[in-house]
Amino acid sequence: MLGTNRPDEPEAVTADLPPVSMEPTMSYEEPAWVAPPVVPPPTPQGPAPKGPSRILAALLGGLLVAGGFGIGILVDSDDSVTSATEVTATTAAGTSQILPGQILPEGDEPVAAVAAALLPSMVQIQAGFGLGSGFVYEDGHVLTAAHVVEGSNNVVVRFADGNQAEGTVLGTDTVHDVAVIEVDTNDTPVAPLALDEELVVGQLAVALGSPWGLEQTVTSGVVSAVDRPVANINSVQVLIQTDASINPGNSGGALADRQGRVIGVNIEIFTQTGTNSGVGFAVPIAVAHDIAQQIVAGTPLETAYLGVTGEDATGDQAGALITEIVASGPAAGSGLQVGDLVTAVDALGVRSMTDLAGRIRSYSPDDSVVLDVIRNGESITLTVTLGVRPADG
Repeated sequence: MLGTNRPDEPEAVTADLPPVSMEPTMSYEEPAWVAPPVVPPPTPQGPAPKGPSRILAALLGGLLVAGGFGIGILVDSDDSVTSATEVTATTAAGTSQILPGQILPEGDEPVAAVAAALLPSMVQIQAGFGLGSGFVYEDGHVLTAAHVVEGSNNVVVRFADGNQAEGTVLGTDTVHDVAVIEVDTNDTPVAPLALDEELVVGQLAVALGSPWGLEQTVTSGVVSAVDRPVANINSVQVLIQTDASINPGNSGGALADRQGRVIGVNIEIFTQTGTNSGVGFAVPIAVAHDIAQQIVAGTPLETAYLGVTGEDATGDQAGALITEIVASGPAAGSGLQVGDLVTAVDALGVRSMTDLAGRIRSYSPDDSVVLDVIRNGESITLTVTLGVRPADG
């Protein structure tokens, strides 16, 4: 997630991070927390950056969550993460294939077109001593990341035309890292949202925001992965992965498609250096928008719950091995048993406990899901109606 700094936090250090294990026993029911070292960002222009907070030891297993200037940073071990970057080029209209050696027509600049369409909807957010990003998603409301406004009831919103106004934080969802700010948006255009778009690995992705306080910044890349379960500071959730350059300050900004529609809210990066390494993550816009609507309506925010504890499988078959089932939880009434190996949720593969936790949390309470399970060497399917995660769960 994207943390914010406070003046009373420990002094930043630049020492190398200690080696960490990448083979944890995964459990998303009772995560453990310890304080990480501070990873200082470069000195930006503008207000001082915010710093990190905690590390999710049980879930993260080697991914260090740090904060800085409004962006979440996942610091990895020496293990590498591969992102898909090969795409089939198309024209801006997306109707014809570009052949090897073919010269594009003059003015065919899809990223420039996206920037022209969406930058007027982007905003810079100052909360306390840190900066982040956001965008107007409906009249009077700005969508951003929860960690950008952490601890603040009021923030300063700076619009694309240079004007600024005081905004009120209506609410936050720290599980999904989504927040809504109420502010007088005047004539600021509303960013179009791709609520029903089915993303494809390799499609164009454009990130817009204020990295290091440099407002109205545009970077581009591709969608590197979809439905990627990622463990972060507060939870495990399914995110969009992109190699579009994302840095501290981009948090809460938009990730857009080639048609100028927002497909996600940028929240964190995976890095060994504290800056962009081509592995960034965004909350899918359909998820963020649904949470935002609940915040605006004043509806209690609830997280889907399966009611199990487990660990990564160690045999030939990857999956989430169930080690405990909560007696009163949804899984108990579904027929799921201790020792079952969950390999998929609604046909989406599960390779670890992190995968299972993330996939479950992408649903809403009362949703029904189909689990693919291996029990005593036999494949079976079970249908579970998800419940509401307990406040202390």
